Formats: sequence, C-alpha cells, structure tokens
Amino acid sequence: MTPTSESAPDAPVPHPPVAGLLLAAGGGRRLGGRPKALLGFRGRPLVEHAARALSEGGCAPVCVVLGAAAAEVLVHADLAHCTLVDNPRWPEGMGSSLRAGLAALEATDAGAVVVSLVDQPGVGAAAVSRLLAAHRAGAGLAAASYGGERGHPVLFAREHWEGVARAAAGDRGARAYLRARASAVTLVECADVADPRDVDVPEDLGLLGGPPGRPD
Repeated sequence: MTPTSESAPDAPVPHPPVAGLLLAAGGGRRLGGRPKALLGFRGRPLVEHAARALSEGGCAPVCVVLGAAAAEVLVHADLAHCTLVDNPRWPEGMGSSLRAGLAALEATDAGAVVVSLVDQPGVGAAAVSRLLAAHRAGAGLAAASYGGERGHPVLFAREHWEGVARAAAGDRGARAYLRARASAVTLVECADVADPRDVDVPEDLGLLGGPPGRPD
C-alpha cells in the first residue's frame, strides 16, 4: 500500500534560537573605577562566567557588550565563543548597552533574547535554562524572580526588542518597559538555583570569594 501523508507523523516545529545578551560595559564607578567585567571569580574574569552561563543555559548566539577597559577585557578574558559589541557610549548607563546589544542581534535569526548582567556571580546556567523553558511554553516576556520579586535575567521575544530599545535610558535598562507590562511578564522562580545579589560596592566583593550562594 502506498503510504499517505496521513500515515507519517508530523515533524516537530523547531523553535527559533534564543540569543544571550550580556551587559558588561560598566566602569565600576562605585567600586572605585574597577570594571566589573575584569573582577576575578574562580580564577577567571567575571565576564567569562556570565557569558558561559548564557551559553550553557541554551542561548546562541551570545552577544557581550563591552565598554570600559574593553581592550583590557579582550586581553584577559576568553570570549572566543561570543559576538562582541563595543559601546563607546557606556558612560551614559546600562540603557545604551542594551540598545547596542539589541541592534547587533537584529542581524540574527533569534526569536528571543535573554539579557543578563555581568555583576551577578550567583546567576548561572540553571536560571537561564528556566527562562528558555518558559519561552518555549509560550512566554514572550519573562523574568527570573526571587521570592516573587522580579529580577535578572530577563527574556524578551523579538517583537518586544524595538520597544525595549526605545524605552532604555540611563541606568534603567528595560525596567520601565517591564513595569508597564507587568501583567504580561511571566515570573520564573529561581531562588532555589540562583543568587541575585550583585557586586556593586566594595562591601559586595565577598560575593566573589567562593562559590555562589546557591548552586548553578
């Protein structure tokens, strides 16, 4: 009997790739001018750990936005698997890096992006993977949450990129965009796999002295 199209199982529809976007351009003003990307963590620059968390969590490509001490970062950090974007406007704040990264990703076929920050050593691949799972389940806007409080990383489906870029200003990043759409944001609890504390002032440097507060 000649097989018909009805006898063949439907092939699964592949999901478009989800890109990773790491914001690592800051100059560490409150750390006395020590760029956070170059802070040591587990024997390597912190930017390597943050970029690896995105790739191991399932993101591809991974785009890293650099600014302060970019040349030095390139010397000391192994980012060969990443797409690097230089942001000469980094002193304007996180918003400029977010815009630069999203602009660079426009040329890719990514259907969504996970945005993470370089200064959160306790956020690893497990949190990133949970956001990707939420997106594959239908979420167009998603954010890691810790005890019900929205945090990072965050995920934006591609249709949101233009609006996020327009709203990004100063150090606010995507905060205003997400706040205006709070009812549409899927919160993905990650407190059991990640620690959202960031390295912002000298007193926070203890977060780099050992394993993150929770396992990756």
